[in-house]
Amino acid sequence: MLNSPEEEILAKACEAIYRFALKGEENKATLLELGAVEPLTKLLTHEDKIVRRNATMIFGILASNNDVKKLLRELDVMHSVIAQLAPEEEVVIHEFASLCLANMSAEYTSKVQIFEHGGLEPLIRLLSSPDPDVKKNSIECIYNLVQDFQCRATLHELNAIPPILDLLKSEYPIIQLLALKTLGVVTYDKESRTMLRENQGVDQLIKILETKEWNDLHVEALSVVANCLEDMDTMVLIQQTGGLKKLLSFAENSTIPDIQKNAAKAISKAASDSENRKLFHEQEVEKCLVALLGSESDGTKIAASQAISAMSENAGSKEFFNNQGIPQLIQLLKSDNEEVREAAALALANLTTCNPANAKRQVSHGK
Repeated sequence: MLNSPEEEILAKACEAIYRFALKGEENKATLLELGAVEPLTKLLTHEDKIVRRNATMIFGILASNNDVKKLLRELDVMHSVIAQLAPEEEVVIHEFASLCLANMSAEYTSKVQIFEHGGLEPLIRLLSSPDPDVKKNSIECIYNLVQDFQCRATLHELNAIPPILDLLKSEYPIIQLLALKTLGVVTYDKESRTMLRENQGVDQLIKILETKEWNDLHVEALSVVANCLEDMDTMVLIQQTGGLKKLLSFAENSTIPDIQKNAAKAISKAASDSENRKLFHEQEVEKCLVALLGSESDGTKIAASQAISAMSENAGSKEFFNNQGIPQLIQLLKSDNEEVREAAALALANLTTCNPANAKRQVSHGK
């Protein structure tokens, strides 16, 4: 029936196939075996809107099947699917075309095809769609695409940061999470960090960290902040707006090991810069790091020890650790975990370099 010249028959056949495909993976495999995929691809560009819509809906569902994905790549339908994202198409077509692309983009070859067929621009436009499903599918697809450096560079040119930041205000946690994951990848690049700062993104991230009900988003939000702390301008902004103080108390008081570990890693990363070390010292970062040494989690102990190593370049910090920190690090040398022992030993080595007072302190605690 998919080869019928009559539009009504085509529309009804697609509708029945869509309902059949919805019932599960087995049915998707059956449709593939029966040779339904190839004639359906031709209907993606059919002039009748209902036929086109029903065919698009089928591909949204079918594209989660790996064998279907493989065939779709061979048939090179990406251009036809991306064409369905045009502004004049109805929301339901946007929903299923973006779902198809989100499913396809999980694999490298498809990512390249989507990018080469200019899929990034319409996907960014659909982040502002009124429909939450369209938003969710589009940001998921963008997240998969930006794993690739070339896509990240293009994303920046297309001014994608503002619409991605808007998704952080979504009432749907899955959309917020995918937006944060995407920001976590794109903020590896300096240009994106600058755009994030210029679009008040830092305030939004701190606000997420302050909201207890959003604790499922805290780990991801923190990794974006960690990337941003590498920029001196952002670091100064976070400090001036009181964000740095909030960040440290958040790290110290959190009960989630991953959050504490990521916070310590963020401090460690940022503390490689001497100006950043000064700002951290003014905010008494040392207290926070000593508290994290007492964590139950080995990962947090390692990250806190590494951050202490980085901060020990600052003379004021070295002095602070002379009174607090060295005893705790010596305790960690007795840990069963080799990595904990190694990180603690390195921190102690850094604290005693050119510092006789700290060396004496270690000797008296080591006795």
